[in-house]
Amino acid sequence: MKFTEDHEWLVADGDIVTVGITEYAATQLGDVVFVELPEVETRVAKGDEVSVIESVKAASDILAPLDGEIVEVNDAIVENPSLVNEDPLGAAWFFKLKVDDLTPLEAMMDEDAYTDFTE
Repeated sequence: MKFTEDHEWLVADGDIVTVGITEYAATQLGDVVFVELPEVETRVAKGDEVSVIESVKAASDILAPLDGEIVEVNDAIVENPSLVNEDPLGAAWFFKLKVDDLTPLEAMMDEDAYTDFTE
């Protein structure tokens, strides 16, 4: 698992990367009440706004961590946004991205570096 400074987690399986938000981000947001996901087959570039998440405290954008194409979205979090608070590192993944280049993943933080980043 890799982590971004935008508090996203990524897990690669070949050239498919599953993306979600971290437990830290979910806690900071508070109770999540709404999630908007991208359309499947949407091409994205690193830094593009891909999803919107709203909580009782704030609204936040989820950014594309890498260049690629959205190949799957997690409708379960649209139907039940509280999943983001209940299981942010598991069942509450946001989307799967078929990435153009996995190389930038290597430079992202591992769990220890992310823990240091958030302290």
